[in-house]
Amino acid sequence: MKKHPHPDKKFFDQQAQNQFNVQQYASSGSLEATPYNRRDFYKIWVLIGKSILHYADRSIEINQPALIFTNPLVPYSLESKVAARKGYSCIFTEAFLKAGGRIEHLQQSTLFKTGSDKVFFLDKPQLAAVNRIYEDMMTELATDYVYKYDVIRNYVNLLIHISLKMQPALSSAPHANAASRIAAMFMELLERQFPISSPDRELKLKKANDFAKSLSVHVNHLNHAVKEVTGKSTSILISERITHEAQALLKHTDWSVSDIAFSLGFEYPTYFNNFFKKNTGVTPLSLRR
Repeated sequence: MKKHPHPDKKFFDQQAQNQFNVQQYASSGSLEATPYNRRDFYKIWVLIGKSILHYADRSIEINQPALIFTNPLVPYSLESKVAARKGYSCIFTEAFLKAGGRIEHLQQSTLFKTGSDKVFFLDKPQLAAVNRIYEDMMTELATDYVYKYDVIRNYVNLLIHISLKMQPALSSAPHANAASRIAAMFMELLERQFPISSPDRELKLKKANDFAKSLSVHVNHLNHAVKEVTGKSTSILISERITHEAQALLKHTDWSVSDIAFSLGFEYPTYFNNFFKKNTGVTPLSLRR
């Protein structure tokens, strides 16, 4: 008897199309530092071409083929040392892997959590093996096989397990202009959380300590760098951005005040009302009248 797909399979596959992508890439002609800005996406990528990967607290020199893991809550920039670089990349949401039964929270996993080593240098056999996995993922993605995303999840998990067996790269050093880099990455991380597109999506980073943890720096160091560069405290900048988003949601959506409060990280609507009035001088409801 022919086995038919589960009736919900089509729905989950449509969801997966928006939660995963894989590609081979090549770039040339630019030596500028480039950030990765895809909101909510984790990324596993192969990089071939001498570069420097900058985080807020350190920089890692990429002087041989590398497999790199990035977390959407940890901003970085890539500075090329050659005009051309190439490799493969796959991006995916946490929901994509969870759909396959992987229940570990990715932000707490060894490869993705804040402060962990995320760069692995590859020798020739390792590079060939990893490249084959990406080629297989691209081939599978192009098929009409009804369970292709289940197969792809297995390939992603295979990349994760291969990396867990490797020794991470340790050649890192503090960046020369740490204050400006930390402040810039704080601002990028703050802005990356907006706009809020759904009342079900709760703001993850709400306090200076949250940002310091994601950037792998002490909160005092973060506060000092942000104040030095912007002239404002970290807390004030966070409050200003949340207030701006609250005003936009109140004016341009039909969400309830309770929904807006939750999406902006407030446990109770009264906390949001007090915050909003303190920062604007009016209540949320009065803004809608």
